[in-house]
Amino acid sequence: MSHMQPQIPTFGFLRLPQVLAIVPISKSAWWEGCRTGRYPKPIKLGSRTTVWRVEDITDFVQNFGKQADEAKNSKGAKHE
Repeated sequence: MSHMQPQIPTFGFLRLPQVLAIVPISKSAWWEGCRTGRYPKPIKLGSRTTVWRVEDITDFVQNFGKQADEAKNSKGAKHE
């Protein structure tokens, strides 16, 4: 079974379902992370429309991957 990675546009905005297809966590965990600053800040386009900049989500995913790799490497270095 192969997993399809969602296509991330180069620029523009993403709605919450698109963000959660890229970052597989619950809505409540995502909103809590936005509130605390762990995840990118949302932009309100209207009273019921919230989006995130594609660039912010792309940077977040890339940095999160680097942090995970660094943590993985540092654990391996401690056990040697």
